Amino acid sequence: MRTFLIAPSILSADFAKLGQEVEQVVEAGADLIHFDVMDNHYVPNLTCGPMICQALRNYGIQVPIDVHLMASPVERLIEDFGQAGASMITFHPEATDHVDRCLSLIKEQGCKAGLVLNPATPLHHLDHVMDKLDVILLMSVNPGFGGQKFISSTLSKIRQVRERIDGSDHSILLQVDGGVTAENIADIAQAGADIFVAGSAIFKQSNYQQAITQLRDALARVSPNS
Repeated sequence: MRTFLIAPSILSADFAKLGQEVEQVVEAGADLIHFDVMDNHYVPNLTCGPMICQALRNYGIQVPIDVHLMASPVERLIEDFGQAGASMITFHPEATDHVDRCLSLIKEQGCKAGLVLNPATPLHHLDHVMDKLDVILLMSVNPGFGGQKFISSTLSKIRQVRERIDGSDHSILLQVDGGVTAENIADIAQAGADIFVAGSAIFKQSNYQQAITQLRDALARVSPNS
């Protein structure tokens, strides 16, 4: 039986009071914090860097921080975020010429490592690195902006990746990011996801605890054998 993890995305948080916002979602039951890094180059938006990650640690945030690098090149950022307190670092294979090397760099920082696949990115990028992966992140929207709707064809891709994981000898978590809501989270879990990134579905709600509870209630209806 898989354990389901809720990861609020700070992309939808109020950055004027980010420490307080993150503290509140952790108190409301978040399992980890999803930290979106955009460089206005790999994706058409600009967000935040390692200083903000370090600031959250200094504020007292102790839950795992899951850093998603939507940036190119990624090598220098891996080291910077590792030193800033990241727990897990994921990146896009298109953003580097050296996927294997970047995964090793993440491990050298003491972080869990993963690859991110956009909606149209083929699965062959996973072929020769499964032994180095702790997580696979599937984007269910095109990266760059929050508040987008879930791309339904991602469900088939989730099932395919779940089969790859289950058919391997490796313990790899399957994460989904983009348009996750209380209405579709059960279908995403049934398809094979373990970690659910939710931005607007949590941070744009008036009551964080109620929002996370609704997500968990929906997950509780998923078959334990899925």
